[in-house]
This record gives sequence, structure tokens and C-alpha cells, in this order.
Amino acid sequence: MNERLSSLLKRHEELSLLIQDPLLVRDQNRYRNVMKEHSRLNEIASVHGAITELEKQTEEAKTLLQDEKDPQMRELARDELKELEAKLADNKEKLKFMLIPKDPLDEKNIIMEIRAGTGGEEAALFASDLYRMYSRFAETKGWKFEIMNSNDTELGGIKEIVFSISGNNVYENMRYESGVHRVQRVPATEASGRIHTSAVTVAVLPEADETEIDIKQEDLRIDVMRAGGPGGQCVNTTDSAVRITHLPTGLTVHCQDEKSQIKNKAKAMRILRARIYEVEEAKAAAQRAEARKTQVGSGDRSQRIRTYNFPQNRLTDHRINLTLYKLDLIMQGDTIELFDALKLSAKEELLQSAGSFAGSAGDPEQTAAAS
Repeated sequence: MNERLSSLLKRHEELSLLIQDPLLVRDQNRYRNVMKEHSRLNEIASVHGAITELEKQTEEAKTLLQDEKDPQMRELARDELKELEAKLADNKEKLKFMLIPKDPLDEKNIIMEIRAGTGGEEAALFASDLYRMYSRFAETKGWKFEIMNSNDTELGGIKEIVFSISGNNVYENMRYESGVHRVQRVPATEASGRIHTSAVTVAVLPEADETEIDIKQEDLRIDVMRAGGPGGQCVNTTDSAVRITHLPTGLTVHCQDEKSQIKNKAKAMRILRARIYEVEEAKAAAQRAEARKTQVGSGDRSQRIRTYNFPQNRLTDHRINLTLYKLDLIMQGDTIELFDALKLSAKEELLQSAGSFAGSAGDPEQTAAAS
């Protein structure tokens, strides 16, 4: 850990000199990477500086406490020492988490897929509720939201919806939502008041750039057709719907929300690119995690991750054994406590295997900025 801190502080000094070079701005991509890395390392350097100053003040307070004869002054020194030690502990804990290597995927935008599972219409209604929860959370973060494809039911539920979210650190906040979400509640259509259990599947895909995933035209089969389901003028009266099949993987994407075939094809390609990227990342993650299993999980969409119990106003995340009795607020988009707990748990797991990155070969951001 100390080796990594020393390495990052040295890198911070190098970047502080580099950003003063007027030639840097000529290469805009490199300039952005350097400024982004410098900003992150600046936070680490700032916390490290605060720790150094607090350690100095703590030693001075200890000396004063030992040398002071006046009882009142000793009491004041004792209180000050206690406050300084608390601040020092907080900053050391903060720095410890800041030293965890940042996942380069964290800053990516995402494509999210929600599908109703077991439970019929009730599952479709809950899929709609989940979509509303995520969209409201995105609004609080100032993220951009775009529906790419949807299949609604007559009662206002959603059989399937695909949408993109773009903004700052979207994947970092949303990555742990992949999996099976189980709901327990009395459906609006249930006359006897009996509690039903339904399930919805969520997938979170980091959105890939065209330069990251090369899709060859000869590997695609593109079919056009008329859109199905409810639609406005021109939506299901022209051949605007697009289905793209990636022959090497067998992955299929269908888009029909737009009136334009060209726009539907563009959206379908974005979804396909993200799904292929997810497959490649899953392979890489499996190799990296071969020696250990994480509690939070790898994002496997078949894993039951959470239960929403409406009669008890309770949400339970089974991966981190977290229970919150504020389900009504969470469904309105107040998910920050839940998402922060998941991120913290994942970071704590990384700290437990600190040997895997202490003295690591380098930071991916350093490599990107230096290139």
C-alpha cells in the first residue's frame, strides 16, 4: 500500500509539471487524459497532505498533554488530542479506499435492459416500477436518459425495455444492478389480498465505443419489418423495425421505437456492440477473479440479488446482507444509500486482497495518459 502511495504521489508531481507545458494542449485527447488523471491524483495528494499535517498536530498535542501541569489545560489538550485522532483515522480510512486502482469501466455510459420474468402481468408492472426507479435516480444525478426499445403491456407494465444512461461515472454507480430482482406484494389485480412473488431480470452493459468493438459487416444479418404493438402514426405502418443478428455469437437485437429505419438500426448497433463488449469483459473478469469469488458478484443476470417486500416496506440485498426499511422512498429513486453500500462492499473486498495490487505494475489511467 505504501509503495502504491509513493508511486501515485510521484506521478502527481510529474503531471503537475506536465500540465504546465504549453505543447500539451496540441494533443486534445492526451490533454484530457492528463487533466483527468491529475485531478484524481490531486485528491489523493490533498488527503495525504492532510494526514501529514494531522500527524504533526497529534504529536504536538501529545507533547503538550505530557508537559502541561495545569489540570484545565490538560483537559483541553486531552479533548483536542481526541478530536485530532478521530480526524486522522477518518482521513487514513478515506485514503485507503482512494488507493484502490480505479476500474477503467467505471466512467463508461451504460445500456440497461429490464425484462419481466416469472409472475405474468405483475412482473411486467414491477419491471415498469424498476424502470421508473432508475430513471428518477438518473434525474437526481443529472444523467441523460434515452429509451432504445420497449415492449409495453395493456395494463401499463413493461415486458421488456432497453435504455441508455450517459453521464459522469454511470457504470460505477449502476454496475451492481445486474441480476434477478424479486418482488413480494399484493398485485392490484388480486381481489383476495394474497401476496404474490414475481421476478424481473436486469442487465447493465457498459457501452462500448466503435473503436473498442470492431463489428464486421459480413458478420451481420439485418432484417427489417413492421413494428409490432401499440404505436403512433407511421410506427407500425412502415418497415421501420430492425433486427440485427451477429452471426459469430448468435446475439440478436431488435429495435422498433423510432419511425426511422436508419435510427432504429443505429440504436440496435449500439445495443449489439454493448452486448458483445459485455461478453468479452465477462471472459476477462472470469480470468481476473479465478483465484477468488466476490461477495457482491460478477453481474451475472441469473443471480438473485435482491428482494422487494412491499407489505413490510423492506428491501434486502442478498449479496451484502443489507436490509433497508424505506422501500417506498427507494422506489421513488432514493437509491443512493443502497448503491453506496454496494460500492463500499466491493472496495472492502478489494482491500482484503490488497496483496493483488500492492506494488502493482501501474495504474491503467497512467498508461492511458502517458500514451
